[in-house]
Amino acid sequence: MNTELDLIHLVLEASLPVKLVMLLLLGASIWSWWIIFRKRRMLGAAMKAAERFEDRFWSGADLAQLYREISQGRAPEGLECVFEAGFREFAKMRQKRSVDPRALLESAQRAMRVAMTREIDRVEHSLNTLATVGSISPYVGLFGTVWG
Repeated sequence: MNTELDLIHLVLEASLPVKLVMLLLLGASIWSWWIIFRKRRMLGAAMKAAERFEDRFWSGADLAQLYREISQGRAPEGLECVFEAGFREFAKMRQKRSVDPRALLESAQRAMRVAMTREIDRVEHSLNTLATVGSISPYVGLFGTVWG
């Protein structure tokens, strides 16, 4: 009786369903780590961009100039996107004659809420995949253990 517990030996001697389960778990792990590293990089960049925008916003600079800089540069993300949507709507509504100030404010706030929701969706993308893999993997592994 061979009592060797070498990992390679165990994998080679496993049945086909167990090998498939191990392959599935390895693939899910690699996919999850790829998502985690991508999200980490994206969130780090988003935090730096948010800090830069906040510094510019609260510096006392002209908001119209800030809007022009944001809208003429690269595609805005995060707080820049929310600011751009709100300021664009504010400027559009302000050009109309006899606009109620309350309606002007509500319109700008609505545009900002929509932009904020889109940014949240962009940041949260793929998190449901991580949650699914994290909750299913123990059961898939248990299935492989019971079968093997």
